[in-house]
Amino acid sequence: MSHQTLALALSLLIGVPFASQAEEQVHLYNWSDYFAEDTLSGFESRSGIHPVLDVYDSNEVLEAKLFAGSSGYDLIFPTARPFAARHIKAGLYRPLDASALAGLDRLDPDIMKSLEEIDPGHRYLVPYMWGSTGIGLNLKKVRAALGDEAALDTWGLVFDPDKASKLAGCGIALLDDATEVFAAALAYLGKDPNSLDKEDLAAASDLIKGAHPYIRYFHSSQYISDLANGDLCVAHGYSGDVLQAKARAEEAGKGVEVGYRIPREGAVLWTDVMAIPSDAPNPAAAHAFIAYLLDPEVIAGISNYVYYANPNLAATSLLDAELRKDPGIYPPPEVKAHLFTLKERGDREIRNLNRLWTRLKADR
Repeated sequence: MSHQTLALALSLLIGVPFASQAEEQVHLYNWSDYFAEDTLSGFESRSGIHPVLDVYDSNEVLEAKLFAGSSGYDLIFPTARPFAARHIKAGLYRPLDASALAGLDRLDPDIMKSLEEIDPGHRYLVPYMWGSTGIGLNLKKVRAALGDEAALDTWGLVFDPDKASKLAGCGIALLDDATEVFAAALAYLGKDPNSLDKEDLAAASDLIKGAHPYIRYFHSSQYISDLANGDLCVAHGYSGDVLQAKARAEEAGKGVEVGYRIPREGAVLWTDVMAIPSDAPNPAAAHAFIAYLLDPEVIAGISNYVYYANPNLAATSLLDAELRKDPGIYPPPEVKAHLFTLKERGDREIRNLNRLWTRLKADR
């Protein structure tokens, strides 16, 4: 008796339906809390393909898996600069089949132009969401600690020892991300936030080290729930994450008032993208998932849930009015003028920065 015939016989005996073919799957690797509640189920209903999601909370974790090879993922969601730019040069992505991706013409030309610099001809990347990295605040606690007239749109809340010492009791958190933290520190010092000059990095290191006694923890997602619960005063974080915390706090109804500010000294403007690893087991299913996310109704539903701006111009009218009009999500031109993008760095530069970062976190 063949294995297949035996399996069929056993399935009949125990009353379980027999499938001669395993269900088709698409393996996704994305940031935590970066889909709407019905995104995956909606895709499965529409395509018949079962999505399997794993999550990460830093680009470095994703990058390590990609460089190790055989990750098993069909579709990933890295930040364009400097990560996806580096991955393209390393040959880690599979070229896209644009003919399978209806809706590319609906994407914001400004964002597409910015990606053209790292992905000429848009061969590998499709933008997913964009936003800024700034400061999440418990407005009542910060004002209680610093006074009603204190400026809240400044990295000084983290890096000025006088301010940070007054806020430490209710908690300050920094992202566990060397690139982001050094960029913030350099911007606060009035230096090029992408600088790799030894003297500039030494000055930024001294600034971060001076703030260390007042930092409760370094983490790239824990601050969402802690801001929402009132367990943090200040969090260095991603715009949509902080606004998720704001929504959760409002739902809880305990009087926690969360705000988001883009520091006047400058802040990172980032774009997260979709890309297919070169060794993806099911690239056709990955294309199907990208095409699904290019549907204006689908991506608007995600933006309404995760509080991040998306690049699909046809989706703008479908966004909640509160989202469309929030300057933390869609900043006005005068605020956008203070935003900057991160530049690509070489392997040696990344290693040096990570070594510095590891020592700073350990306060050595």
